[in-house]
Amino acid sequence: MTPLDAAHAAMEAAPEDGALRLRFYDRLAAVELFLLLEAEAAGDTIRPRMFPLDDGPVVLAFDLEERLTAFVGGQAPYAALSGRALAGMLAGQGIGLGLNLEVAPSAILLDAASVGWLADTLAHVPDEVEERPEEVSAPAGLPEALISALDGRLALAEGLARMAYLVGVTYGGGRRSHLLAFVEPVPGAEPSLARAVGEALTFSGVEAGSLDVGFFRPSDPICARLARVGLRFDLPEAPEAPVASVPGADPGMDPARPPRLR
Repeated sequence: MTPLDAAHAAMEAAPEDGALRLRFYDRLAAVELFLLLEAEAAGDTIRPRMFPLDDGPVVLAFDLEERLTAFVGGQAPYAALSGRALAGMLAGQGIGLGLNLEVAPSAILLDAASVGWLADTLAHVPDEVEERPEEVSAPAGLPEALISALDGRLALAEGLARMAYLVGVTYGGGRRSHLLAFVEPVPGAEPSLARAVGEALTFSGVEAGSLDVGFFRPSDPICARLARVGLRFDLPEAPEAPVASVPGADPGMDPARPPRLR
């Protein structure tokens, strides 16, 4: 059972539970998928294998390379990319997505409208403001669904920061909120981390609320207070770089350079 299998099983077991349905889409957006191609990728341009159906064409993706191989019955060209990148690439094209078809319990067919909804939901960019925290306290009153969503998202943020602390915060102007404070983020990773937190909030099922995101160096004085009162999340270390790259395995993993359909 992969994380996507588990999220799909929970959704299927309680079809009326909107929170579980959102959790499945959250997991789909965050995981790495293997998209079946017609031919090996040419730079950032890829040509997915299209399958015509009555409701329109679909492309096929799998959350394990072994599942793609099992479906095809052997080796085949593919592109490894995140679910969010794939949804953005397909949005507005009238193309649906077949996920893990015939090879996993999480097999599901998403029509073009569902793919477009996912892309639209993921397109929100958090606002950037500058405020100075004056008081830091233990977090209180946050739904367990949000804590679980944050935990799941940060577990996938390999190597982007050392850790994060969730705290209550009061700013200089008197505004109160909750803050997820990342300690020692990798330079340039801040937008990706902020977007991941925003998506965790969106897909947690919490209808209203906000969560601030901040970035700090270990030497910043506030870090000692964060460690005393905050709920700590340890982010996984980045995996070692592979010795050799797999053809077609790179397009779409850089959010700044999404793949293009050909």
